[in-house]
Amino acid sequence: MTAHRQTLAALDAAALRRWCRDGAQALAQARAEIDALNVFPVPDGDTGTNLFLTIEAAADAVEDDAGVALHGDDVGATALALARGALLGARGNSGVIVSQMLRGLAETLAGAAPAATASEVFHRGLVRASDLAYAAVARPVEGTVLTVARAAADAAEAAPGAALADVVRAAAGGARAALERTPEQLEVLARAGVVDAGGRGLVVLLEALESVVTGVERPSADRTLRPAVPVRTGPDWDPATVGGPAFEVMYLLDAADDAIPQLRNALGGMGDSLVVVGGDRLWNVHVHVDDPGPAVEAGISAGRPYRIRITSLETPAARTPSGRGIVAVAPGAGLAALLESVGAAVVAGGAGRRPSPADLLAAMRQSGASEVVLLPNDKDSLAVAEAAAAEGRALGLRVGLIPTRAPVQSLAALAVHDRSRSFDDDVVTMTAAARSTRHAEVTVAVREAMTSAGVCAPGDVLGLIEDDVVVIGDSVEGVASDVLERMLALGGELVTLVRGEDAESSLVDVVTARLQRSRPDVEVVAYDGGQPHYPLLVGVE
Repeated sequence: MTAHRQTLAALDAAALRRWCRDGAQALAQARAEIDALNVFPVPDGDTGTNLFLTIEAAADAVEDDAGVALHGDDVGATALALARGALLGARGNSGVIVSQMLRGLAETLAGAAPAATASEVFHRGLVRASDLAYAAVARPVEGTVLTVARAAADAAEAAPGAALADVVRAAAGGARAALERTPEQLEVLARAGVVDAGGRGLVVLLEALESVVTGVERPSADRTLRPAVPVRTGPDWDPATVGGPAFEVMYLLDAADDAIPQLRNALGGMGDSLVVVGGDRLWNVHVHVDDPGPAVEAGISAGRPYRIRITSLETPAARTPSGRGIVAVAPGAGLAALLESVGAAVVAGGAGRRPSPADLLAAMRQSGASEVVLLPNDKDSLAVAEAAAAEGRALGLRVGLIPTRAPVQSLAALAVHDRSRSFDDDVVTMTAAARSTRHAEVTVAVREAMTSAGVCAPGDVLGLIEDDVVVIGDSVEGVASDVLERMLALGGELVTLVRGEDAESSLVDVVTARLQRSRPDVEVVAYDGGQPHYPLLVGVE
């Protein structure tokens, strides 16, 4: 081991930020190894990726300028922001569970009495993390990340006067020992000749914390456990024999706390790997089911689900080509390239160049697919798209028309598109994602007119929400910020910004900076769309 920093006597805000950054980097390095270990609850090979994305979201929540300015040196506020970032960005079963562990640690740090020692607080935090993780899982299974978390908490029990570094080191050591025993506790791991993937990810995180606290960096060679990278050559190992539901359903949920027990009961009867975590009206829901529709409907009954992700759990070998194509209308070169990058056939559109039914039909036929999803991306092109869909069906194509009224809605739909699903399920899921995305545009008036926001003059900047003018101003940045404030007043966690061809190159940066000062909890993604007439397109999910 190589020393690189001084030993810490306590966890402060800077140490938590450093742990997030180092933990994300360590998971990035171990991601392929952990993905390869993934055989339980399904062998879908994405646990390492999911954990990396979860911790990366936590790091983003506390490391950006807005987060640092908001929380400063307040260790409790920083810890809670870290946990919230992980909850919002959690991916997969393991990511949701680990986000709940971070919540337990954060709550303990935030509520610690001034007289408590750093080692006592850390131990209580690990115990709370383990308790919350077990409580979050409908049917806890030993030999998983839960077991590793409990072992870390048990090993961290500190003698009076113990230093924080000793306790953290003990926790990491206890987790490593528990991980090595996981094949003895879970038959599927023993058959595959591997340790638990989620547990391995937790060990990576605790080792990163150990390095931060002790000031001693573990060489990358020491980060490999045995059996570390599975060869899956056990005599009885066959991924096809690992049964289970066909789909993973995940969504964030805005719901009252008292609605959650009924939601857990409903989802528990539909599938397995159920995890529902959160609180204070923000919940992260994860479940494996054969039919994703009722799982989403259960969320709708409980509150407002959003950021819905439905992923096939079938192994690649079990999937068959669907012959499915996507045809999307794009009003700019940047948007066209973006849509093409995810496999869509693009038809040029937008103001002054809207496609005809013949244009859309030609694109559908040229796709060579027997099933086509059609995304018009413009309210004025909906009727044209309906006519093209009818013509396509008359020719024997199976056409699903998703009534997207803006390009940002098609981006949301394509984010959940999965060719391995049945055609109907895919169309329903994409439609739900599009409908959950509110859209807005910022443009410049070319003539005097009466609008719902008053009279505009040539050169005025107009902000439209759902095709209705709500703001008249004199700067694109100001109007865009006003539009976002109005949209987010109704709720929202993800903002999409698409810059137009005539917009200033700094537009997105300025709008994002303003937004993060007032709403640091909101995630922002941005694209260069190249669309004419509209300096900025906005989507809120």
